Amino acid sequence: MCLIGFRWHPGTAVPLLVAANRDEFYDRPTAPMAWWEGGHLLAGRDLKAGGTWLGLTRTGRFAALTNHRDPALVQPDGPSRGRLPLAFLEGGESPERFLEDLRQDAGASSPYNLLLCDGTDLVGYESRGDRVVRFEAGVHAVSNGAFDEPWPKVTVLKDRLTQAGEDLGALLEALEDDHAFPDTSLPRTGVSLDWERVLSPCFIRTPTYGTRAATVLRMGSNDAVVIERTFTPQGREGERRFEFGIPPQSLRNTAKREK
Repeated sequence: MCLIGFRWHPGTAVPLLVAANRDEFYDRPTAPMAWWEGGHLLAGRDLKAGGTWLGLTRTGRFAALTNHRDPALVQPDGPSRGRLPLAFLEGGESPERFLEDLRQDAGASSPYNLLLCDGTDLVGYESRGDRVVRFEAGVHAVSNGAFDEPWPKVTVLKDRLTQAGEDLGALLEALEDDHAFPDTSLPRTGVSLDWERVLSPCFIRTPTYGTRAATVLRMGSNDAVVIERTFTPQGREGERRFEFGIPPQSLRNTAKREK
């Protein structure tokens, strides 16, 4: 993912609401969101490296990833960052425990931001500064900088999350906003100013690189709803909707112990 907005209200009927865009080169082979083998994991699939950028499980685990934009820190021979959400989703550890192990070799990959939720706790991790972020209740977002760093599209998406309530259609519209921002408001991340302009909107369009998937997620205390729209350079390609029940917290805790 390259833009993730989320509303975190633990202990309520809807603890987690997410709106996220994945930006990628169009020639990178990708499978859209679907249930993986075994029917426990719902995620898109990177067919080149085998990982994912966003996914969730039937027990209410959620993970998503963005890269940190700094060409000087890219490690082209490092392991795929898409393995990290997958490792969390397939495991049973809490976000805090998972990060304890991850931080030992976090520098092996190009820098990233990782968002993890086990249905009880929501935690972020910024690898380039080895920083763990524990979120207060409210609306947050991240693009290719730090969590809640006020890039224009981060600020806009947080505003739209606040305004939309639980209207998933309104959030999908927000994710397709391709409005660019003035040069004076853009971050300086080590790419050219022309690229900063291209990458500034929530929804990115170029002939070779752009927003390939827009995903909204409503994670309730007992159920989940996910909608994904996919895109090609010519426009919207398709839309998928998934709804399923989530077991009560007591059963989720039992599943963790059994793992």
